[in-house]
Amino acid sequence: MNVSFYIAKRYLFSKKSHQAINIISGVAVAGVTLATIAMVCTLSVFNGFRMLVAEQFTAFDPQIKITARKGKTFDASALQMVKEMPEIAVSTECFEDKVMVQYGGRQVMATIKGVEDNFSQLTDIEKVLIGNGTFKLHDNTVDYATPGIELTGQLNCGLYHTAPLEIYAPKRGRKVSMANPASNFRKGYLYASGKTFIVNQPKYDGNYILTSIDFAREIFGRDSSDVTSFELKTIDGTNTDALKSRLQTLLGEDFCVEDRFEQQADIFKIMTIEKFISYLFLSFILLIACFNVIGSLSMLIIDKKRDMETLRSLGASDKLIANIFIIEGSIISVLGAFAGILLGVLLCYIQQEFGIITFGDAASGFVIDRYPVDIVASDIAVVFATVIAVGLIAMGLPVRYLTGRLLAGSNDSKENI
Repeated sequence: MNVSFYIAKRYLFSKKSHQAINIISGVAVAGVTLATIAMVCTLSVFNGFRMLVAEQFTAFDPQIKITARKGKTFDASALQMVKEMPEIAVSTECFEDKVMVQYGGRQVMATIKGVEDNFSQLTDIEKVLIGNGTFKLHDNTVDYATPGIELTGQLNCGLYHTAPLEIYAPKRGRKVSMANPASNFRKGYLYASGKTFIVNQPKYDGNYILTSIDFAREIFGRDSSDVTSFELKTIDGTNTDALKSRLQTLLGEDFCVEDRFEQQADIFKIMTIEKFISYLFLSFILLIACFNVIGSLSMLIIDKKRDMETLRSLGASDKLIANIFIIEGSIISVLGAFAGILLGVLLCYIQQEFGIITFGDAASGFVIDRYPVDIVASDIAVVFATVIAVGLIAMGLPVRYLTGRLLAGSNDSKENI
């Protein structure tokens, strides 16, 4: 066994000549443990919110979305080979663009998203729908609108509006007529489907109307093969990242292939930055907690001054003696890290299962009433590595300095004698 490690272990667990050293050592372990618990729980809560947001977007955004890198539309027939890939479970052609919607004298700018009949198989749209009946886009006679809940309120049309929504889209490829402004627009009608969706994101709830792709192509004067996006759902067990890379290579630079997180890059980037900043602040708190370890080691170094002199007389180098106390500090950090991670994971598990910490009176304004938690193995590994690294950085220089000073003072005393 390594000499430094053996002696450090004996020093840590043996009885000291001063009871205060044992107490301070216990406080040092407790400080590192509490800082570790805070890191595990805070990062897991951020993961929980990220998971919650991702689940909300799952109801509207596909697993993989293909769009043109240049221009707004492209010919869907160019992606026929994508539909035939064995990893693809569902594929849907989509066409979306801006329109003006009018109902009962109210006018609102919105986004029409025309989709195929299998859209409910592509996404979990059924989970965010409210209203009676089934999700439908059209029948043999008319096309139906499924607007977001906020857009429904802006138009004041309700779920079962008797009059249709009037949809206006600018005509392409012709000069604007100021004499007859109405001639500059195509006009269509969408009837009440009895459904509205709630994604709890203003981008969708206050802007989008789902309808059939045929209506969207007609209102915008597009060909029957024109699409603005090609959306995919993979079979269970498919590696989405690997498939996305294959599709990007297959389609080339003319197309952009995005997963769910890339489709909402701005939101998830903000969440990642917030999580990283919290991690930095907690690392700083951990550094402060490590000063307790330095205090404990400082008292131990003074208490073991005679032992150091004896070791040096037996031929131990200054480096070996300093390593004894650095290793002891590392053991304290490791014990605090393990205890903190175990307790942190336990607290997160309890929160997942029982939701003991809630939003309180403000819960009515949220999708859920308790803090979401998601334990990620990579975060646990980062926390453990951070605790060890911060402990070594905090202890290295002070311990070497103190041991050097004491040993130098011991030499001076001997020379004077």
